[in-house]
Amino acid sequence: MNKWNFRSIVKELLIGAVSIFILSNIISYIRKPELSSIQLPQVEVTLLDSRPYTLKTGKPLVIHFWATWCGVCKLEAQNIETLSKQYEVLTIAVNSGDNGKIKAYLEERGLSFRVLNDLDSTWAKQFNVEVFPTTFIYDGKGELRFTEVGYTTTAGLLARLKLLE
Repeated sequence: MNKWNFRSIVKELLIGAVSIFILSNIISYIRKPELSSIQLPQVEVTLLDSRPYTLKTGKPLVIHFWATWCGVCKLEAQNIETLSKQYEVLTIAVNSGDNGKIKAYLEERGLSFRVLNDLDSTWAKQFNVEVFPTTFIYDGKGELRFTEVGYTTTAGLLARLKLLE
C-alpha cells in the first residue's frame, strides 16, 4: 500500500498546477479573437471621467475588455488595477450600462483604472471580442504580442509585459 507523504503530495499538487496552467493557455489560445491586423488601431476616445484619451506607442500597452455583469471580470479587476499603476492600461466596459452605473461599480470596488464605456459594443466588435474578459497586450511599436481570454493573474500579466520591455 502506497503511503502519502509530504513529497508525494507536493508532487501531485505541482503536476496538477502545471496541468491547469497548460490547459488554460490552450483554451485561451483557442478562444482568442481573430483580428484583421496585429497593428494597434488609432484610438482617440473620451473616457468615463470625460477626459480625452489617445493611445500612445513607445511603451507596452494593455487593452482590457470587461463587463460589470461578468463574474470572472469581477475576480480579475484587482489584477488590472495593480497593472494600471505600473503600465499603460485602457479598459473597455462592454454593455455595462450608462456612465453612472459603471462609476458606481468602480467606486464600490475601489478601482481607478481608465475606462471607456462601450455602451453599444462598437469597440468589442472592432476587436472581435465575444468572451469576457479579453486582454490584448501590445508592444512599444503598437504590435499585438499577447491575447488572453478569461482570468489572468497579476503575475502572468506582469511577466508578459516584462518580456516586452
